[in-house]
Amino acid sequence: MSADRWHWRAIVAATVAIVALAASGLAAAQTPPAPGGGDGIHLGVASCAGDNCHGAVKRGEFSSVEQNEYLIWSLKDKHSRAFKVLSTEPALRIARNLGLPGGKRAAETAQICLDCHADNVPESRRGPRFQLADGVGCEACHGGAVGWLGIHISGAPHRANLAAGLYPTEQPLARAERCLSCHVGEGNKFATHRIMGAGHPPIGFELDTYTAIQPAHYHVTAAYIARKGRPNDMQIWAVGQAVDLKKRMDLLIDPNNAPKGATPELALFDCQACHHAMSQLQWRARAATGLGPGQLRLYDANLVMLRVIAARVAPDAAEALATHMLALHQASAAPVPDYWAGVQREAAAVRKAAETLIPALEKHEFDQGDARALAQALIAVGVGGADLDYSAAQQQYMALQSVVAAMNLLSFADVAQINALNDALGGIGKTLADDQAYRPEIFVAALRQFEAKLPR
Repeated sequence: MSADRWHWRAIVAATVAIVALAASGLAAAQTPPAPGGGDGIHLGVASCAGDNCHGAVKRGEFSSVEQNEYLIWSLKDKHSRAFKVLSTEPALRIARNLGLPGGKRAAETAQICLDCHADNVPESRRGPRFQLADGVGCEACHGGAVGWLGIHISGAPHRANLAAGLYPTEQPLARAERCLSCHVGEGNKFATHRIMGAGHPPIGFELDTYTAIQPAHYHVTAAYIARKGRPNDMQIWAVGQAVDLKKRMDLLIDPNNAPKGATPELALFDCQACHHAMSQLQWRARAATGLGPGQLRLYDANLVMLRVIAARVAPDAAEALATHMLALHQASAAPVPDYWAGVQREAAAVRKAAETLIPALEKHEFDQGDARALAQALIAVGVGGADLDYSAAQQQYMALQSVVAAMNLLSFADVAQINALNDALGGIGKTLADDQAYRPEIFVAALRQFEAKLPR
């Protein structure tokens, strides 16, 4: 059977399923698939790229979406080039440094690379038009299309698409679980310090900010809200921070990441605690860690952010996070041979605190009062000197972007105020352009300029 005939037969078969869904009153469509749930055959990016689907230059008269989503992905989104970079000289150098087999195709064929640089599903789940060279394509995020493509094309309600297996990326928790599986990592899909030492750049991430700069291939219109609900950037940021922290704690707990000899898995620690110009006096006392100069410090920027969020949404959880944060840092510096057991124990406690907080974040209606309070709390983290490390400053900056985006989308500020805040955000961003040139005092000054423009 030809690829085209196989593809359209799959669509017809899926379309027939609409009849069954309609007959049952779409009962099965009321509960979206759980994040990280099962997945079907992946048909490939070509299944979505037609000019009557998501590859159109001009939107169709009756379409509820722009229909240019494929064009945005292919022309502007780095995900579309994720596989292609594996054949570049930097990628080949990393592969050589790691001793990967395969010569000039070493990075293109290594599972450790493909798991995040492509939609690397097993051979048994690849349709005839599927190709790894598409990189991180549509189905890497939205799930294997064989079950839902026909229903999707038919114009059935969004809940029918979800019931047929479309992954619910509009839901903050589902989006966080999927994106952070690569942008933090999990199990063997993890950019270790060895990989970074071979030349792979560190992976900075924040869910809401990176959704926007991807760039997003959707617009929040009335039609979007009718199908999927109104998104709230503060909620996406908050849930993203909780899931990020949970996944980092999973990596700390994982026995595979326990110290080998005298060396812990350094990718779990704060890069700038060691990597900075020797001419810069980087160390500052931090009550939240209890660590002195010259000690390795676990990466905790997401924990700092989640404490800020919890203080607004669930104060008891914020207190628990602060307690466990201090205990985790102290365990990492404990002068005993089996100190890692203490790290894993405290990481499990932090993980539990983060996971317990997620339902509250999903239910919380982040409003205008939250926007003001969170902006002030984030500024206070820096201005008050509680945390001026580069990693935390990065997260503060991206968090403030999410707060401003929410103010704009939910009409908490007028156009002039939003423009002024975005200008001030640009000033904060410039202070973080180079981690080796970062100066906390300049960052704080930029925070104060942003604070001065907050709506009263």
